[in-house]
Formats: sequence, structure tokens, C-alpha cells
Amino acid sequence: TGERPYKCDQCKKSFLSSGDLIVHQRSHTDERPFLCPNCGKRFNRISTLNRHRRIHTGEKPYQCDKCMKRFHRSSHLLSHHLIHTGERPFH
Repeated sequence: TGERPYKCDQCKKSFLSSGDLIVHQRSHTDERPFLCPNCGKRFNRISTLNRHRRIHTGEKPYQCDKCMKRFHRSSHLLSHHLIHTGERPFH
């Protein structure tokens, strides 16, 4: 169906769920209701706060299957994989 019934009244973007609309609306107001208890930094999404908190906890849930090095973020693991493949997409 693909219907997106929840529309932002400021920019007219539309969303599948009311929750997605609420998160989006924070981009217009700079509302950041999620507070890191360790450093006081604020975030507009709980998922971003949870990812940030790995800096304080040392959690590194993403592991390279070639050398066992661990990373805080999946994107860092993907970049690291280039070391093993020899691929250099930005050169």
C-alpha cells in the first residue's frame, strides 16, 4: 500500500507511523529529550543515545571476523573491512 498518513505541518514530509513523525518534528525544534547520564549530552532519538553510551561503557558489539578487532559502530566495522580486502573506494 505504501500510504504515509502522518504529515509534518512544517515541511510536508509524510511518515508511516506517528512515532516517526514525532521524531522528525524534533528536527524543526531541536528538541533533544534523551539525556546521557554520564556526560549530559542530549539526543533527539533514544537509539542515538544508546549508541553514544557505548563510548562510556566501552561496549564494542561489532567484531571483524578476520582479525577479531571490535568496534562501537557497525559503520566503523564496514570501513575497517577495507583493510582486509585492499579496496580503496575514495582514492
